[in-house]
Amino acid sequence: MEYNRVPQNEQNRLQCQFEQIIGHSPALKSALLEVEQVAPTDSTVLVLGETGTGKELIAHAIHNLSARCGRPFVKLNCAAIPFDLLESELFGHEKGAFTGAVTQKIGRFEMADKGTLFLDEIGDIPLALQPKLLRVLQEKEFERLGSGRTHRIDVRLVAATHRDLNEMVARNEFRSDLYYRLNVFPILLPPLRERRQDIPVLVTHFAKTFSQRMGKPIRQIPPETLEAFILYSWPGNVRELQNLIERAVIRSNDGVLPNPLPAVENNPVTLSPKQGTLTDSTRASILQALRASGWVVAGPGGAAARLGLKRTTLIAKMKKLGISRPVPISNDVQFGEDENSGVAL
Repeated sequence: MEYNRVPQNEQNRLQCQFEQIIGHSPALKSALLEVEQVAPTDSTVLVLGETGTGKELIAHAIHNLSARCGRPFVKLNCAAIPFDLLESELFGHEKGAFTGAVTQKIGRFEMADKGTLFLDEIGDIPLALQPKLLRVLQEKEFERLGSGRTHRIDVRLVAATHRDLNEMVARNEFRSDLYYRLNVFPILLPPLRERRQDIPVLVTHFAKTFSQRMGKPIRQIPPETLEAFILYSWPGNVRELQNLIERAVIRSNDGVLPNPLPAVENNPVTLSPKQGTLTDSTRASILQALRASGWVVAGPGGAAARLGLKRTTLIAKMKKLGISRPVPISNDVQFGEDENSGVAL
């Protein structure tokens, strides 16, 4: 990502904070620019996107680029906590507040005082609890369960969801006032299928990470494997890609990364507009022509001629669809040993 509007030392800091967010696609750059803009403020941020797009990484980046960096970063997945325990997880409770409350408990808001609280799957918070959440966001105060004492806090909230909160409001499943309070600065993360040019570098990153973790060297990623990844629809996004690369490294032999995709997904070039989207069909046709021409675009035997397109038209379509020539890792270059991160966006 480029940071042309800030000094060099600030560019280095930004790049460091984004180091686990991998990719150079326009869609990802646009989201990271919004992170850069909102992070120095204390405004509430609502991170939107499909499951597996990396919403928690974005929340971490917002915290790390803010003045609260170095203070607590507390997270809670609202969908993972039973309803009868969620209020206590958020606000805490006093000893004896309910059956089983044998000790005092500090809630996540109190833990995050002076720092950032990341509430994932905010759309799963029950309606009955939403007024209390709205109050703490507006008034910066709350009471623990079983206590009449009011606690004031200074917390920056980053919330995330894969659900359409606007539609939930229309169905009376989510309070409109809470939605407007959360939706101060929305950031929409693109699904992996909309940033396909990032797939090769993500594959390389995950292959490197898992090869080091398992002690299984990966020296080559075949071009046909990368092409299969680029064509795949990735319903599980980056998380699905990460899991499949881990599977591929486990199954690898002789330093070559195998294709872990199911056989049914390995021949997507047969898609037609009736079987898939028009975009998928167009991408598949272009990739098929590029493979047949040895990735030569122009000339009598080039992909443009095979498709009946002008060279400039084909190049424009390739750029729009995020198609670039896969570059296999050299057979005589082994992954280094400086990677210790297993996450990427």
